[in-house]
Amino acid sequence: MAWHKRLELWAKLALALVGSVLLWRPGRRRPLGTPLPVPRRVLLVRPDNRVGEALLTTPLMRTLKTHVHPAPEVHVLVHAKVARVLSGHPDADAVIPFDRRHLWLGPLAPGIRALRRQRYDVVVDCANWDAPSVTSAFIARMAGPRAVVLGPAVWPVSLLHSISVPARADTRHEAQQRTHLLTPLTGGAVCEGLSFREPTLSPPIRAYLEASSGRKLAVINPGGRLGNRRIPPEAFAAAARALLEQGRTPVVTWGPGEEALARGVVEAAPGAQLAPPTSIDELAALMRSAGATVCNNTGPMHLSVAVGAPTLAFFLRIDMERWGHAQAPHRMVDLTGLVDGAGGVGLEARAADEARSFASALESRSS
Repeated sequence: MAWHKRLELWAKLALALVGSVLLWRPGRRRPLGTPLPVPRRVLLVRPDNRVGEALLTTPLMRTLKTHVHPAPEVHVLVHAKVARVLSGHPDADAVIPFDRRHLWLGPLAPGIRALRRQRYDVVVDCANWDAPSVTSAFIARMAGPRAVVLGPAVWPVSLLHSISVPARADTRHEAQQRTHLLTPLTGGAVCEGLSFREPTLSPPIRAYLEASSGRKLAVINPGGRLGNRRIPPEAFAAAARALLEQGRTPVVTWGPGEEALARGVVEAAPGAQLAPPTSIDELAALMRSAGATVCNNTGPMHLSVAVGAPTLAFFLRIDMERWGHAQAPHRMVDLTGLVDGAGGVGLEARAADEARSFASALESRSS
């Protein structure tokens, strides 16, 4: 670990220790297994600015609405940049955008007083066990001064919780682990699977989808937030050509700053189409309408899974078992060995083979 990263880690740990002392109150700590009253209002805290992280809170929302009786009000606190991802979700009674920049003001930070006025019964620090978030733990504790705060059993952030939940030993899957945080409330019953609201469409996109109705399509999304976790566009072009062979027309989608990347894939796969500009709702609707998505491990992968579109995701330099969705009809493929070894030899052929097999499996499934 680089020295500056190590210094940052120790600073966060020290902050958590100091905060746990300043925010300590007698009688807050409860042993795991303590019976909890049915909550009237629950706050989920995940102030991360990634689309995928926002979508990974949706199984918790569904669990609270399904397995707690009567169902509580569910509020979700997220980074202001991704509030749009969860806004309007049927399982969220309120989506609260939060600006973390002034958190150093403690209970006086903008937004904290409004949270405290909600008098939450339970607040859930939706962090993980591998990289616990001091920020998330602080917000959770300050938002619910009298609430039962649930969070991952990792020192020292666990000092800010009322009940710390150990990680599951039988899976590394992030969505399953995170939903497991609610087991003190549900007795172990949880919902699995990501979800998304009914998309809102502009007239041009609605017309585009209507014109494409009845055709066999496949969304290809070659972009992603982190460049070092994207497979090369040439591999996506090879996958697009394989899909064309299988009778599916690839529709290449793109986000901000990615149009040139998408055009390159289209030019290398004659017959593929460049998608029009899309919002997150319109991308979700296009994925659902196409019925197949090919992408990197990135936010659009989680979105595709959330809307129920069969998804072929290529992973690069990240734990596929933890962050992927390997259950049928989805298929996760780790291409790290091909990309990092021997100069990417065989990468395009492998991507084409996987796309061909994926399309064939979809045909078998629909027949």
